[in-house]
Amino acid sequence: MEDYARLKNKLEEQKKILSERLKTSDDYGLSRGFASSNSSGELSQYDNHPADSATDLYEREKDIALHEQVVLELSAIEHALSKFANGTYGICEVTGQKIPYERLEAKPTARTIIQHADNNHHFSRPVEEDVLEDFGKFNFDKAEDETQFDAEDAWQAVARFNELSMVFEDSSLDENSELIGYVEEIEGFLSTGIEGYKGEESVDFQRNSHYDHYLNDR
Repeated sequence: MEDYARLKNKLEEQKKILSERLKTSDDYGLSRGFASSNSSGELSQYDNHPADSATDLYEREKDIALHEQVVLELSAIEHALSKFANGTYGICEVTGQKIPYERLEAKPTARTIIQHADNNHHFSRPVEEDVLEDFGKFNFDKAEDETQFDAEDAWQAVARFNELSMVFEDSSLDENSELIGYVEEIEGFLSTGIEGYKGEESVDFQRNSHYDHYLNDR
C-alpha cells in the first residue's frame, strides 16, 4: 500500500535536520565574509606561508560547497512539501503521469518519472578535455605553412633525457627526418658565419642527415 504520509513525515524530518545543520554550523562560516583574513581569523596574511593560505582557501571552498548542497536539498524538500499542500505530490511535472511509489520511496523529492529524470540535471564536460588528445592534433610536420616547435617536438626534446630508452610506446626519436628549428630545408645543411651571407665563399656546407633528407625528397 502506498503510504504518502510516511514520505511526508520523512521529508519534514529531513528538513528539520538540514535546517538545524545550517543553524549550528553558522551557515558554515559564510556570514563572516569571503576574505581569507576573515575566515582564518588573522588580522593580516602578510606573514603567512603560501601553503597555509592555500589550506585556508581549500577549507573555505569546501564550506561553500557544503553550504550550497544543504541549501539545494532544503529547496527540493520545500518544493516537495508544497506539492503535498496543493495535492500534486507524486505527479510527474513533465508528463503528468503518476510517479511510481518505489521511485518516491527511494527519492521523496523526485519531480518526474525516471524517463525524464535527466532533464533536471545539467552536466558539462571539463574544459581540459579540449586539449587532452594525442600528439596528432598538434603535429604540424606535414603543414607547409607551419614552422613552429609543435607538441611532438616538445615530447621528443624531453624524451631524449630518458635514461631508459624505448620505454614508452612509439618512443623512438625519428628526429633526423624533421627539420626542427629551420624554416627552409637548405638551412639544415647550409650556414653562414655571424656576419651573414657575403657570397658563395661565406657559405659552409655540411653533409649531414638534413642533407640526406633533402636529397631523398628530391
